[in-house]
Amino acid sequence: MMKPIDPIAAVFRQKPPALMPYYTLGYPDLDTSIEIIERCAAAGAPLMELGIPFSDPLADGPTIQHSTQVALEKGITVAQCLAAVRQLRRRGVEIPFLLMGYLNPILAYGTDRFVEEAARSGVNGLIIPDLPPDEAGELQQRCRKHGLALVFLLAPNSPSERIQLVCEHSTGFTYLVSVTGITGARSQLPPGLVDFVERVRSRARTPLAVGFGISTPDQAAAVGALVEG
Repeated sequence: MMKPIDPIAAVFRQKPPALMPYYTLGYPDLDTSIEIIERCAAAGAPLMELGIPFSDPLADGPTIQHSTQVALEKGITVAQCLAAVRQLRRRGVEIPFLLMGYLNPILAYGTDRFVEEAARSGVNGLIIPDLPPDEAGELQQRCRKHGLALVFLLAPNSPSERIQLVCEHSTGFTYLVSVTGITGARSQLPPGLVDFVERVRSRARTPLAVGFGISTPDQAAAVGALVEG
């Protein structure tokens, strides 16, 4: 029987390079966000990051900050985000979903409850930018129990020891942050990206995906020549 985390890695291995769109749940309102995510899947997105709104999104630039603030002002909650995933599954959307969010809302919701309900709702994995692997033991155990991937991030200035640690613990794929900064449009890709990918590739146990600052089709094509997503 295929493990629940397999669909994520399979997307990157079968359809390289895979474009993984991000969308904030609840922006500009919950119903519209569900509709947009459904249309992204129908248009060919092979998997998606679904953002859980949080008041202090430290890895995100102005665009995502704005979307999360609007969603919070509309009253979006963690429970509503999980319900949105259930609704998308009921509508027949089958692509892998990764919830991208920060640790505080998960802790406030209850780690056990969150992971169990996420798995039941149809979530395939989690991306938590402010959770390093050396502090993730409890959440890793729960994700393994419920078949969720737990994706960790690497930055261009990550030392060899950190690269090794993240590659050992990341499941589904390993997330390479292209810049030492926040999300948002950039005029060009960083010059050290090729070297960064090569340093991680030599240790990686999963497919690699690059995010942050990819702003144009040409940039996406250049990144796609280096990694699986």
